[in-house]
Amino acid sequence: MENNSIAMVTGASRLDGIGAAASLLLAEKGYDIFFTSWRTYDKCMPWFKSDDDPNQLKKLIEDKGVRCEWIEIDFMEAGAHTKLIDCVNEKLGSPSVLINNATYSTSTSVETLSEEELDRHYKVNVRATSLLTTNFITHFHGSTGGRIVNITSGQSLGAMPDEIAYAITKSSIETLTKTLASVAAKKGITINAVNPGPTDTGWINKEMEQQLLPLFPQGRIGVPSDAANLIGFLVSSEAQWITGQILHSEGGFMR
Repeated sequence: MENNSIAMVTGASRLDGIGAAASLLLAEKGYDIFFTSWRTYDKCMPWFKSDDDPNQLKKLIEDKGVRCEWIEIDFMEAGAHTKLIDCVNEKLGSPSVLINNATYSTSTSVETLSEEELDRHYKVNVRATSLLTTNFITHFHGSTGGRIVNITSGQSLGAMPDEIAYAITKSSIETLTKTLASVAAKKGITINAVNPGPTDTGWINKEMEQQLLPLFPQGRIGVPSDAANLIGFLVSSEAQWITGQILHSEGGFMR
């Protein structure tokens, strides 16, 4: 890990989410953490629990002896990526790690897909992720050790007809990861994507659990720490030779 070890993690609104788990694991590794939240979105979802999760996460991170800052940001807004990057540089410094975890997801079928909802998915899942990634690569100050990890959802592995907008926008993350690998490598940056499969981040109710469990040969559903552990490896020096890869870490999930 370099001296200036700052990790920027998007989408860490909830304590039981992948963003929070990744932030806490990286903090344990000594990284200063800057994370984003978007509670307006979370409040509309059935998994929402507490408005205070970001403040609690900040305290948990700081308890590990590192610096932590966070910002409430809506990636649908034009220029949101620039606002975030400027804030990170101002409060902590130049980041060496970018975890693109923020996402927008609602149910959209052939019958319900609308122009407005498709645009919302595009702005968060494609535009913000792409611009954060290219800006990170362009302004990375190190000679080695830069890391980008994108979170995807296995759209290339199977159809998602009830989440059309989510599927077609998130699938672009795999293309982005592969496309920018050679460009990033020339600047000492690796870029990979993680598909954690169905992960219990609060959205899985008892009925869903009963439907999903038979599809997991290890006898359990994925948890946020599973994804965080892989993210932790990908940002480590041991993973310096891994780039442009889509890692499907699903515990043997049978689609």
